[in-house]
Amino acid sequence: MMEMEGGRSSEMMGFLVSGCNGFWMRRTSLQVRQRVGSVRCRASWRGDGRGEGTPVVGTARVRFAPSPTGSLHVGGARTALYNWLVARQSHGKFILRVEDTDLARSTRQSEMDMLRDLRWLGLNWDEGPDVGGERGPYRQSERAEIYGKFAQELMKSGDAYPCFCTEEELEAKRQQAESEGRPPQYDGTWRDADPEEVNRRMDNNEPYTIRFRVPDGKIVTIADAVRGEVSWDANATVGDFILLRSTGVPVYNFCVAVDDALMGVTTVIRAEEHLTNTLRQILILEALGFPVPQYAHCSLILAEDRTKLSKRHGAASVDDFKQQGFLPQAMLNYLALLGWNDGTEKEMYTTEELIEAFDIHRVTKSPAVFDMTKLKWMNGQLLRALPQEELAEKLLEHWIKASILPREISRTDPFVLNATEIVRGGLDLASDAVESIHNCLTYPLLQTVTDDDEAREMAQDEEGFRAIAKIALKAFDEGLFPDAEGKSKEEHKEQWKSWVKAIGKDTKRKGKALFHPLRLSITGRMSGPDVGELIYLLQTAQSWSIPCLVDLSSRMAQLRTYLEA
Repeated sequence: MMEMEGGRSSEMMGFLVSGCNGFWMRRTSLQVRQRVGSVRCRASWRGDGRGEGTPVVGTARVRFAPSPTGSLHVGGARTALYNWLVARQSHGKFILRVEDTDLARSTRQSEMDMLRDLRWLGLNWDEGPDVGGERGPYRQSERAEIYGKFAQELMKSGDAYPCFCTEEELEAKRQQAESEGRPPQYDGTWRDADPEEVNRRMDNNEPYTIRFRVPDGKIVTIADAVRGEVSWDANATVGDFILLRSTGVPVYNFCVAVDDALMGVTTVIRAEEHLTNTLRQILILEALGFPVPQYAHCSLILAEDRTKLSKRHGAASVDDFKQQGFLPQAMLNYLALLGWNDGTEKEMYTTEELIEAFDIHRVTKSPAVFDMTKLKWMNGQLLRALPQEELAEKLLEHWIKASILPREISRTDPFVLNATEIVRGGLDLASDAVESIHNCLTYPLLQTVTDDDEAREMAQDEEGFRAIAKIALKAFDEGLFPDAEGKSKEEHKEQWKSWVKAIGKDTKRKGKALFHPLRLSITGRMSGPDVGELIYLLQTAQSWSIPCLVDLSSRMAQLRTYLEA
């Protein structure tokens, strides 16, 4: 669509250009080219005066350039991952650049949140706003003078020109183009204007934008690593586009082109939605004499309903997944496979294996579908394999957050360690442990026999549930119930097995006929972890004030009340 930017003052232009003498780049190999009505200079880039201009052969300088206007979406996280893998595989550099020129929406808090999420994923960067580097500053908002200098260069060379069209004039041109069925592109009113008229208006400080002069008949072609060969007819596609807005703020594509060049970016890996930006950026790079990087535009990530992935699908940002209890390694593993594979059936990779196997040319150009079930499965595989104390630490965070356990409890506490082992087998997410341990600590006998048809029928069986429940109560009253007090885990395990075996012998019951009534009596539920292990867990919970805990004594009291009702 037509870029609707009004004019800018020469004072603003002067402000952007002034003060830049301390930062400029060395240019060599000046090459004069003749163009109708003007002569311009073309320079070949050799460096910026701060570091090497061309990376070492075999290495890559890649960048992840988020806009700090919200959370880090999984699509952005995948882009960051692909860039990071290429950098680590080639022993190159991973650059973090903050594109915060949208001053109305960009916030430093959003930037901090994005950096936090990247660190959580383990995607450390070599250069960036917080770690520095030889090619900084790494926030676009801190690079205004640099953009102003390059805009002036393009004006001097004839690759850009001032446009004095007002917003009202541009809107009228757009409406006329639409009514005539033409693309709403700028019509070049000021492209070849009379120099005297231009100078007169500038002398009068009339506002103007700076537009890029798209060469006549220009065709731009790239060999995209993901999408193959892509070509554009520049005049038919974009027309003369704006470099600097009326407010003095440079436009996105101008900033990106200049930054990629000065930061020595060799490969641009980003989402396919940026493919249309590539044309403008290449035109700017060529006009300034910079080398054009390689490009790889990755497909979109869709939800299972084939719409854009959003929070309504369960999670969309990296922080959403973190809060749900996903592991960073599971996220990296799954994100890598969203549109890429190494040609094998392998699904689980270590970070080192991903670095070795990744190939940007094997990324598919078809949209990737985010499968939450598959991610949970992958996360569960990794979560359940964690060492006891490491898993306990992750689960404890969720138990404390849910107010099940007090903040002062340690991950090495016997209750925490036992609780971790009891719930481990059923976990896909760390957050699953909240419901799992709540089910272990509570005793919903009345609710179960009311809501569950099978439990209700079982509870009426005089020779089954009621007989076994009475045996348990009698043993508890006489101090013969295996309650785990003062015993080690192994001692209690053997005592429990012997006691259950004896009940089976006395009632002539075994298997489900014995275990199901016994489970309902002691846990108040029809399913769950091993009953003996749960009794031991209840004993270790006695040291803490746990709001939802129903101890063994209270369970026996409720069971007695139910049987006598």
